[in-house]
Amino acid sequence: MAYIQRDNVGDIVAIFDEKQSNAQEYLALDNPELIDYLTHSTKGSDAKTILAESDLNLVRVIEDLVYTLIDKKVILFTDLPIAAREKLVNRETIRGHLTNLDNLVDDNEGLL
Repeated sequence: MAYIQRDNVGDIVAIFDEKQSNAQEYLALDNPELIDYLTHSTKGSDAKTILAESDLNLVRVIEDLVYTLIDKKVILFTDLPIAAREKLVNRETIRGHLTNLDNLVDDNEGLL
């Protein structure tokens, strides 16, 4: 998602990756209005903002793809370069830790 700033006529004049005081409205990255703005924008920072957001989403897709290929035995985990294996294991560990923290919070919800 991208947070957008509009001018007086309602046209997009700037985009941000985080909510700003002058940019509270957000649009999906595939929104036609946002794509049109980026196509005609001369600000390189606008495209970089969208690409950075898109990169974060794509990383998860690629990670899921790798694990699907491993599960289907198309590739072996050990076929991956050591650096890739380490990154995948680190992400899986962090995600597991976050899931455990979420479960702790959810378990106590009814107590308050």
